[in-house]
Amino acid sequence: MTDDLAYRSIGELQQLMAAGELTSLELTRSLLARIESLDRRGPAIRAVIEINPEVEDIAAALDRARRDGRVRGPLHGIPILLKDNIDTADAMETTAGSLALLDRKSARDATVAARLRTAGAVLLGKANMSEWANFRSTHSSSGWSARGGQALNPYVLDRSPCGSSSGSATAVAAGFAPGALGTETAGSILCPAAFNAVVGIKPTTGLTSRAGVIPIAHSQDTIGPFARSVRDAAMVLTAIAGPDPRDLATSGAPAGIDYAAPLDSGDLRGLRIGLPRHHYFGYSAEADRIADGAIQALRDLGADVVDSADLPSGGDDREGRPMMQVLLHEFKADLEVYLAERGSTIQTLDDLIAFNREHATEELVHFEQELLEQSARTEGLNDPGYLKSLRTSRRLGGEAGIDAVMREHRLDALLAPSGGPPFPIDHANGDRVEGGFAGPAAMAGYPAINLPAGYSGELPIGVTVVGRAYAEPVLLRIAHALEGALRVWRPPRFQAGVRD
Repeated sequence: MTDDLAYRSIGELQQLMAAGELTSLELTRSLLARIESLDRRGPAIRAVIEINPEVEDIAAALDRARRDGRVRGPLHGIPILLKDNIDTADAMETTAGSLALLDRKSARDATVAARLRTAGAVLLGKANMSEWANFRSTHSSSGWSARGGQALNPYVLDRSPCGSSSGSATAVAAGFAPGALGTETAGSILCPAAFNAVVGIKPTTGLTSRAGVIPIAHSQDTIGPFARSVRDAAMVLTAIAGPDPRDLATSGAPAGIDYAAPLDSGDLRGLRIGLPRHHYFGYSAEADRIADGAIQALRDLGADVVDSADLPSGGDDREGRPMMQVLLHEFKADLEVYLAERGSTIQTLDDLIAFNREHATEELVHFEQELLEQSARTEGLNDPGYLKSLRTSRRLGGEAGIDAVMREHRLDALLAPSGGPPFPIDHANGDRVEGGFAGPAAMAGYPAINLPAGYSGELPIGVTVVGRAYAEPVLLRIAHALEGALRVWRPPRFQAGVRD
């Protein structure tokens, strides 16, 4: 039964449970067996950093509730993995992949974790991740953490899983869970989704609560789902989205929206979708080829495609500099607030840096911690240099970027390749990122969705659709229609390697 259930949609699993042909406990045990055979053994994907020791009891309790007629919704009894920077008030750890936070467990669920429980999801475990959400070194290897080791790409094992939410994406791709949560600051949902041929939703900053999530930067951090289909991802987003008094940034978030409800039509007539050719195309012939197929599908679906619709700020050599200054300043401030609330023995960024030096044979075995050290030298959130960088970053992403081009061409969304094919894992030199369309949405705090769009041989390639704040329903409509038109997804074969 393990392989038969691995790639069933959430809707299919619900139908089986409603018909009495499957229980949540049986599903959970099936997925645990698959994790044991492929994550712990076999190709050893290392996507799952920890299994919830209470998971079978939780599933059994939800089965009893179902028998009593108390079904909480479409996620009732569905196993979901959480990235290892999302707090859970249970027997599991929350460490951001670091050995430094193994000293004290979380006393309270992150809001998104609590909302999944309320929705009836089974919190299956924690997913491996790039340590400290890939904000430790300029030469880091995506998917590596001292606690979890190197997560692998299930399509081609020697290729990067990308981004900081690597384990969440690889776990869904490998059939270990129907859905998972990740976090994004600048590409950490979109890139893993693209490299692992899954759907990843980077919500508007402030649509989902960051309370109880180990931060990088409050200006850009957001929590979003991975799933194998747009509809499944929308179901998970529905469960976690909305205002939360624990995170003031969510005060303007719409409440009570069912993001999966309007996804029945594949018709895109009336929508205008722009192609930012300058800078966001042209770096990879294979990415352009696959994006061209998606663009033709948009036209076939009735969308008005504007080619090209370039961002005025696109390709500006200053684009990444102010954003990095924002992240460096906010990381120190935000992390130390989180650590104080958690009551960890690690209370400051300097404490963390010292811990890593003291445990260098485990923590610094592949790369250093220069980003942590740069962040430790920043002078707080009242620093004029930080405030200038924050204004510049938001302007380049929004006013002089996405807002400008969408206003000029009266667009509903933008579409571009998510990046080139997955690059080889390289612990000596770090990641070799090629292209991508995550930056403007990250700086502006706007939503984006990666959709699997094709393959270069065995290597997945995706496209990203981007819109303005709270445009998730429109982006989901586009992604769902494209998904139905392209029908490219195929399960991974855990191939050892391919030639470039």
